[in-house]
Amino acid sequence: MTIKLGVPSKGRLMEKTFDWFGARGVKLSRTGSDREYAGKVEGVDGIELVLLSAGEIPRELAAGRIHLGVTGTDLVREKLGLWEQKIETMAELGFGGADLIIAVPACWVDVNLLEDLDAAAAAFRKQHGFRLRIATKYHRLVREFLRENGVADYQLVDSQGATEGTVKNMTAEAVADITSTGDTLRANHLKILSNGLVLKSQATLFRARKAPLEGEERAHLDALLTQLGV
Repeated sequence: MTIKLGVPSKGRLMEKTFDWFGARGVKLSRTGSDREYAGKVEGVDGIELVLLSAGEIPRELAAGRIHLGVTGTDLVREKLGLWEQKIETMAELGFGGADLIIAVPACWVDVNLLEDLDAAAAAFRKQHGFRLRIATKYHRLVREFLRENGVADYQLVDSQGATEGTVKNMTAEAVADITSTGDTLRANHLKILSNGLVLKSQATLFRARKAPLEGEERAHLDALLTQLGV
């Protein structure tokens, strides 16, 4: 039996993950074409590389279908309720950093804090007859954050495309999105609320709590974690 390690299947996150493991003596590589999602692991025995989208990895970890997985903190906390009961944080990898934030139009000169957003949302509903719309992909995290900070009279609208453009396109009045530099927000004339940081995210190595571990598998897992220094 082997230990299944889930890694993002493409892009910079995959490359940085390969680099991080490689620097610790564990070589990860793709095999076959870019469409095959196959890979191999060298430097430690009994490990199978599983290439998945970053968004699939939290679900596979929670279900115990993979033992270890690399994905963003934001995806784990958004996709998994009571996530700490299902998976365990093993190591923060130091790349893939981004902040989940609340942003509003820069022209809203009187809205700089969450308290201001709450007042603006109440006024918006009174004027327009419907709730202020916040576009996001992160419904669970944003809803919990706004509830904890006393913001009401809003509605979340789903955004699977360019969230920052929803205000300009008049499909939302504010956004909650991931940003690393803020450049795209500024280009779309949006500003981050001063206390609008929902979550700081980065690529992280997680372990599934319910993935089956027989004697040999446990030995392989221990050997890998020792090699990685986590």
